[in-house]
Amino acid sequence: MDIYDIAIVGAGPGGLACAIKAQELGLSYILLEKGKRIMQGIIDSYPRGKKVYPTIPKGETEPFPIDDLEPNPENEPIEEYLSKVEASVEKYKIPVHLKEEFQDIVKERNQFTIVTTKDRYRARGVILAFGSNIPGDLGIYGEARTVARNLDNPEEYLGAPTLVLGGGNAAADVVATMSKTKRAAGDRSTIYWGHRREHFKVDKDVARDLGEEILLGGNIRILQGAIPQIGRVDEDGVERLIIQTQEIDVGQGVELHQGMSFPMKHVIACVGTQGPAPLFERLGLQQITCTAGVCKISKEGTQLLMLTPDFQTSAKGIYAIGGAISPTYILIKEEGVLKEQKHANLIYFAVKDGARAVEAIAKQKSSDS
Repeated sequence: MDIYDIAIVGAGPGGLACAIKAQELGLSYILLEKGKRIMQGIIDSYPRGKKVYPTIPKGETEPFPIDDLEPNPENEPIEEYLSKVEASVEKYKIPVHLKEEFQDIVKERNQFTIVTTKDRYRARGVILAFGSNIPGDLGIYGEARTVARNLDNPEEYLGAPTLVLGGGNAAADVVATMSKTKRAAGDRSTIYWGHRREHFKVDKDVARDLGEEILLGGNIRILQGAIPQIGRVDEDGVERLIIQTQEIDVGQGVELHQGMSFPMKHVIACVGTQGPAPLFERLGLQQITCTAGVCKISKEGTQLLMLTPDFQTSAKGIYAIGGAISPTYILIKEEGVLKEQKHANLIYFAVKDGARAVEAIAKQKSSDS
């Protein structure tokens, strides 16, 4: 069995960045992807036609480390970005092992055995680049298994009022894409955009696209303070989601709750994703549980992975990058100080993380030889 310098788990932007950088530095690698295509996580989560933005956050002075993975400045749709990346995979002749779902890592002296659903591979280092694709919990009473978590086919929602939950970019993208589809089909059924808070947080580019859709006649209604409450099956056997839209105190401990009920097949919940904390725990990677005295950004009780500046975990030789560590992680600074670190789930950061982790592995290999 071959022993690779690096085993890369996940063929999204971060994993592909690792592969390209490994080739550049002369490191051997194997790239594993559970999907049937590269970038399967993005394919599953982006609505058709969604624009991909080359967002570089304020304060970041470095350009994209790998030009081939940078989205077009003209905000190309997802399909064009995927074609561009697939062309880069051909250009670099990157071998990708598709339909191989990661299962475990076994440490054996100075190397690791990576176990997948198909095979076992040996490597001196491992980079976990599988993103964060575990849907967030709706936190309701009752089941909500039939609520969609992304917009796969906008045409499925024609002719019916639809509820989109979530106050961020993903929800805004779904609302804009669905509105465009309904408008093109002459469908005036309402798209309700609900968020449990009063303020919606979307990037400037996403807000511009949504505003343009509203100006063109999109039938969009905003529901502030819309809180999912109950999942139930009605007398006709239809699975429904009940949301609270208003709470009124009428005195003496009595509250009047107003709400709406939607068939779950007409609900899309873009309420974020959770990091793979259970998997990190199973692999023995050290995490910190957020408490009031430790975390100021993350919710109390959240498990945050501990990482060095090069994205190495508490297990020497295992690294974690990209969406897998978003939206926050615990940075282990050189002087041993722990710091809660924001980490936006952006293509820019995934690529930057991947390049940095591979450079660290190459430096370690050079010092060992």
